[in-house]
Order: sequence, then structure tokens, then C-alpha cells
Amino acid sequence: MSGRHLAWAGAATAAVILLSAMAWGLAHPASVASDSVLGRPAPDVVVRGLDGGQATLSGLRGRPVVLNFWASWCAPCRQEEGPLRTAAQRLDGRVGFLGVDFRDTPDAARIAQQRAGYPYVVGPADGGIPAAYGVTEPPETFFIDQRGVVVARFLGPLDTDLIHRYLQLVGVT
Repeated sequence: MSGRHLAWAGAATAAVILLSAMAWGLAHPASVASDSVLGRPAPDVVVRGLDGGQATLSGLRGRPVVLNFWASWCAPCRQEEGPLRTAAQRLDGRVGFLGVDFRDTPDAARIAQQRAGYPYVVGPADGGIPAAYGVTEPPETFFIDQRGVVVARFLGPLDTDLIHRYLQLVGVT
């Protein structure tokens, strides 16, 4: 086989490999877009509390829920600590809050929780975060109605006004 034939055979093989990889990638996306959970029942999350307790998203059903994904290393997460803490204290009993620690070390998460003082269960997701949420970078918050349906998603740090507006979407006035 001549050099020219080898070059063409190599190019053809590379093209087949590239097209096969592209087809596989289209059929198997890296992650499910988190917008796909909007309007659907929220996948359950089991949070292993940093204080040793445990809470489940399904255990909060029957009232609206604020499901917040955060991390100790996330600067925007620090911005929303006060508004989330205040909202959880103000709405205690009417709205459930659950904080899911995202890609953190246990020690760093505990220090962050001591600083933030969240009055609800926060910690890592036992068994991992369900892929349907599509969380890639905190802070990311999902607002879930009393039936357990995801009504809204917010990317970035929440402030008091945003929390109030999004809670109105799940029926909290």
C-alpha cells in the first residue's frame, strides 16, 4: 500500500471515529438539563445533616419547599445566607427549607453552617444529587409546591425580594 493510500485510510478511520463519538454524545448527554424537572414531581433528596440528623425532601411534602444547593467555597452562597436564614425563621412551619451541600469537605461545610446558622437541615445528599436537577454550580435553588412539583428554579444568590417573589409562585403570600 502506498503512502497516499495509507493517508486516505487513516483519514477515513478518523472520520468514522469522530462521527461515532458525536452520535454517541448526542444519544447520551452529559447531564439532564435542570429545566426538565420544572412542572414535574421533585426527585427525592436525602440530606445527611451536618448536625447528625437527616431529612428528606419527600418528608417535607404538604407544604412548599425551598431546596437550596450551596457550598462553603461559593462566594455568592455567602450573599444569600442572611436572606435564606431570615426567610426560614419567618416562615417556620409554613415553608420547608432544605440545604444540599455541593462538592464540599465535611469540615468546610460544618464551618460554613456555623457561620450561616441555617435553622433547617443542611448537609450533603446521601446517595448523591439526583441528575434531574442538573446542578453544576451553586448557588442554585428550586421552589417546590405543596404537592411536590417543581415550580421554579433560580440560579445565583437569592435576596429577600427574590425569595418572596418565588415563594408567591408556590402559593406563599
